[in-house]
Amino acid sequence: MRRTIRGSAVVSGVGLHLGVPCSLEFQPAHSGTGVRFLRRDLPGAVVIPALVEHAVLSERRTQLGDEPNAVHTVEHVLAAVLAHDIDDVLISLDGPEPPIMDGSAGPFFEALGAAGICEQPGCTWTGRLTAPVRLQDGDSVYEAFPSDGLELEVFIDFPHALIGQQRFASRITTATFGQELAFARTFGFMSEVESLRARGLIKGASTQNAVVLDGDGVVENTLRSPDEFVRHKMMDCVGDLALAGSRLRARIVAHKPSHRGTVLFVRALQASLAQESQVLGIEEIMKVLPHRYPFLLVDRVLEIEPQKRIVGIKNVTINEPFFQGHFPGHPIMPGVLIVEAMAQVGGMLLMGTVPNPENKVVYFTSLNNVKWRKPVKPGDQLRFELDLLQVRGMMCRMQGVAKVDGEVVCEAEMSAMVRDK
Repeated sequence: MRRTIRGSAVVSGVGLHLGVPCSLEFQPAHSGTGVRFLRRDLPGAVVIPALVEHAVLSERRTQLGDEPNAVHTVEHVLAAVLAHDIDDVLISLDGPEPPIMDGSAGPFFEALGAAGICEQPGCTWTGRLTAPVRLQDGDSVYEAFPSDGLELEVFIDFPHALIGQQRFASRITTATFGQELAFARTFGFMSEVESLRARGLIKGASTQNAVVLDGDGVVENTLRSPDEFVRHKMMDCVGDLALAGSRLRARIVAHKPSHRGTVLFVRALQASLAQESQVLGIEEIMKVLPHRYPFLLVDRVLEIEPQKRIVGIKNVTINEPFFQGHFPGHPIMPGVLIVEAMAQVGGMLLMGTVPNPENKVVYFTSLNNVKWRKPVKPGDQLRFELDLLQVRGMMCRMQGVAKVDGEVVCEAEMSAMVRDK
């Protein structure tokens, strides 16, 4: 199952680098649409997927999209999204840069948690590293190794008495992110302020939304942890790694990471990632379909291409209750039940196109061009392949085929509508 948010959440403030006030709203999104940004202050702006191919190498921040339709400094927002394992969400802004808030990912992490996380039909994609990867970009060095989860180890080294050499390692989960990383704030040095502002950066920075260091220590603020600096660098890495567009499974070691370096590293990772689709088993199917035994006729969903295509299976056994009275001694699966099973698989696809699917039900309204090609017997495995042909509001039209051992045994065109339960 994929994950989105149950309701909307708004976070408002001023942007760190551009200094422009911005209201950011997290909104639920349909299954398969992914994580996307929208500049609602720009008429006719197109959504920007949070994927590495849309990243622009920028100084001191991660930027998505090209001007004028660009979003700057997205790393804290994306870190919070990844930490909650959110697959689909629309991030709408009325400015060019998310608010910096207190300089951490905490406000975004808490806002998403308060909105509520919910599941919806659809396959998740896991990016599993298949071979070690190494990349160096200036002083930044990255290495990655196969793992069964996302593990990070980060090293930093700054010539300041409060920082020096620091190391932090963690396995990234919702719980560990919330406890170990979400609170860590961005930091900088008084000696850099003039040159950065001359380059059009840190216009919205202050000692209240960043940890600012001078020769004596922290200016007008206090540290939340002695190693807050390396924790913040790891949090930034989490946000930039979200641009892989899948649930990463890798152990990553980063020495002196930077936004530019991590974006380049994600691009290098892509060639060694095996994209695996998560199959939907009977428990996930029962969360979507209202049917129950003996009328639940879908055993597993093998593939979902949201709003386009679905593949599901039904294992036919002699224990099916309909065989007791349908051609006793010569058991054949009733044709109408083959079509019903096909329709249930189609219902799984359709429910992924509507908001709040847990409150909806699918009713099929018509069947056209139904043909049965071969009988289906106990021991057969039915493979249903359905393509979504047309969607108009809450109505849709699908084309489906049922196969046994690669041969078509049934085909039909069907229409359906979605209604509240």
